[in-house]
Amino acid sequence: MPKTSARLLSLLSLLQARRDWPGALLAERLEVSPRTVRRDVDRLRELGYPITAFKGPDGGYRLDPGADLPPLLFDDEQAVALAVALRIATTTGAGIEEAAARALTTVRQVMPARLRRRIDTLEVTAVERSEARRAPQADSRVLMTLSAAVHAREVLRFDYAPVSPPGVDDARAATLPRRVEPHHLITWGGRWYLVAFDLLREDWRTFRADRITPRTPTGPRFTPRELPGGDVAAFVAGRFRGSDALGHWPCRGEVNLDLPAAEVSRYSHDAVVEELGPNRCRLVLGSWSWPGLAAAVGRFDADIEVVGPAELKDAFAHLARRFAKAATDTPATPPPNE
Repeated sequence: MPKTSARLLSLLSLLQARRDWPGALLAERLEVSPRTVRRDVDRLRELGYPITAFKGPDGGYRLDPGADLPPLLFDDEQAVALAVALRIATTTGAGIEEAAARALTTVRQVMPARLRRRIDTLEVTAVERSEARRAPQADSRVLMTLSAAVHAREVLRFDYAPVSPPGVDDARAATLPRRVEPHHLITWGGRWYLVAFDLLREDWRTFRADRITPRTPTGPRFTPRELPGGDVAAFVAGRFRGSDALGHWPCRGEVNLDLPAAEVSRYSHDAVVEELGPNRCRLVLGSWSWPGLAAAVGRFDADIEVVGPAELKDAFAHLARRFAKAATDTPATPPPNE
């Protein structure tokens, strides 16, 4: 049988892991008798932990939340898992990098030396993108607001900022708050998105969290709709289809088009299309060559804004010269028939 102090730590760890624990199961996990479990629960109560007992066929114990709860205790695996999660959190782009780094320092300071050595071997380096390609960070407070609305199933109102100077239609739309039924908060490709049903457009949309400014108060509660594709993974994979295939192309570029995302998506099955406004979208696609990539974008009858890289801009200039020459050259006069 483990010593009393070690057994108390194990018991506390189990109580923190799930809400209700049958007494017999606790005794089995700790390899002690139910009577010993009762005595250990009384000791934890004396230390200030609010443990309540519940009756029934599987009567047992529950660790209740409370303002006076003493500091949490972790076993070795939990402590290492927490440290790893905090280290990875500094690379998520969720706007919590500084807080996660400070929390990791605090956790590390109270760890025994054997655990500090384990987590110090994990070094995660966040490699920043170039300025033109760096994903904007989402405000952690916005993420919490969005998450709360998803959890409460409450209609959410927010302003949605355009990515670049919008046209006339986009400018009018940008002044109107969006009203949506929020369903999921996801992260994809270094960005955070809200998956929601747009009540104005009566269709499903994905909204970038870094462009959302929530309005208060939230609206009424709603009954969740069935997400297209059956679940959020299938839905997101459909909306961002082509993102995995893009990595296989030697040339990859990003442009903004003055066309609705729904229209571009119908003809871009090997690309990523993201809505920027009612008549504007972001298109990321790949090709074997830069001129081929520029030509693929040029098939859309719309104004084009090249986001990057510079090679794609050069390819557009090269094609412009070639097309201009083709439009002005006078065909040679065929010789007369003899």
